[in-house]
Amino acid sequence: MTLGRNLVAGLVNSVWSALVGLAVVPFYLDYLGVEAYGLIGFFVMMQALLQLLDMGISPTINREVARCSASGELKEAGKLLHTLAVVYWGVSVLIAFILLVLAPVIAEHWLESNRISEQTITHAVMLMGVVIACRWPIGLYQGALIGAQRLTVSSSINMAMVTLGSFGAVAILAFVSPTIEAFFIWQAGVGLVYAVIIRFAAWHIIGRTDEMRFDIETFKRVWRFTAGMGGIGLTALIFTQMDKLILSRMLSLESFGHYMLATVVVSGLYVLITPVFNVIYPRFSALVASGETEKLVDLYRMGTRLLVSAIFPVTMILVVFGYELVLIWTGNPTIASSVAPVVALLAAGSALHGAMYFQYALQLAYGITRLPLTINVVLTMAFLPLIIYFALSYGALGGGLAWLVLHVMYMLLGTWLTHRRLLRGNGLGWLFKDVGIPLLFALLTGLFASLVVLNNECTAPIKLVLGSLLALVLMAVSVATSKQLRVAIPLNLNLKKILAS
Repeated sequence: MTLGRNLVAGLVNSVWSALVGLAVVPFYLDYLGVEAYGLIGFFVMMQALLQLLDMGISPTINREVARCSASGELKEAGKLLHTLAVVYWGVSVLIAFILLVLAPVIAEHWLESNRISEQTITHAVMLMGVVIACRWPIGLYQGALIGAQRLTVSSSINMAMVTLGSFGAVAILAFVSPTIEAFFIWQAGVGLVYAVIIRFAAWHIIGRTDEMRFDIETFKRVWRFTAGMGGIGLTALIFTQMDKLILSRMLSLESFGHYMLATVVVSGLYVLITPVFNVIYPRFSALVASGETEKLVDLYRMGTRLLVSAIFPVTMILVVFGYELVLIWTGNPTIASSVAPVVALLAAGSALHGAMYFQYALQLAYGITRLPLTINVVLTMAFLPLIIYFALSYGALGGGLAWLVLHVMYMLLGTWLTHRRLLRGNGLGWLFKDVGIPLLFALLTGLFASLVVLNNECTAPIKLVLGSLLALVLMAVSVATSKQLRVAIPLNLNLKKILAS
């Protein structure tokens, strides 16, 4: 299966999931209110934090399946998948137990609400544990499918389940019970169905035999990489979720709900980032394994330029036209005024974060876990005082400001440390040419848009249309000024020739 086909499948999946997620939020706000939406935001954060219990297993199965697939030894990958699955299903039971026990404590001492009773919050947190436990094994089997370069299968299943989970929840709230408990009960059922289906798909592709048993020796073969990835996952989750964890304690559920609405808007950037990483990482691993360094450098730099040429213009829209976007989305000027400034800061930080995914994929492709672990530890240590200081000073807006400062630090520190060891001599070119030039174009375009378009007395939809046209021009200019992309992209825009080796 080609990189182009996998990338298209991943992009379609991400776009559809993002659109569905955005489409249902106004209904959630209408039926549940912004405080209950704050509980949904808390659930999203808890689901992310509990990825700590993954312990590096998902990226391990991804890498091992990719390697075994390339060498024609998928049977070995099947042994590892079976062994790791035993661990994964056990962890799902542990998650449910932990949140069932801690739910009363969280409701009483952590979450602050003016309209929702403590008993309702307790029930909601208990149900969160059940939902996360039902969905937990999905990550393992998705990793196996991605490693086997079957993103079409993984993406198709995810799109169907996202649609069922989101629109089904709206139907439940509209026709059965407009309560947060009903919402989470529905999500638990959909999550369990999702886990069963994707498990079947993964084993169908990899091939399961009756001789497969839990084999500790199979696990020992990959434990070093798994442990390293577990450490990376621990620190990465801390510094990507720390803002939400601290703000959930410092802010009211209403203010926290506004912050989480901003994160939903900004998550649209990962519509482009995540599928690109899922395609690039296995390809980098294969090029490293075959020793094709020149092709690796070309794909690394050209891929980065192509990605940022897409995400920086989208970021420009979120930064400049955040108010108009949220106003059209929610229909609430008060919410738009509170959410838009946070959207601008989170979007700018997330765009820089997206560019760094290429360095992260490069590190993992070489099997180096200590380097990203070191970077994450340093960033985590810096983020804690940043988020506390800015949140105390500016509330929800401070969370966005801390996020932006963190990722400026990440780009500078990460580039220096990565290219001291890997692909030496490419660091400055990557930073100033592949990232810096598109960033400069985006800043200039954003300045023009804020001075000219925003000051125009036209409606919010018209402003968004004009901003989108500017973004398209920005994309074209960013691509056209890259010599590599001008050579790589033929006139018929054949995607295979852009990404295939």
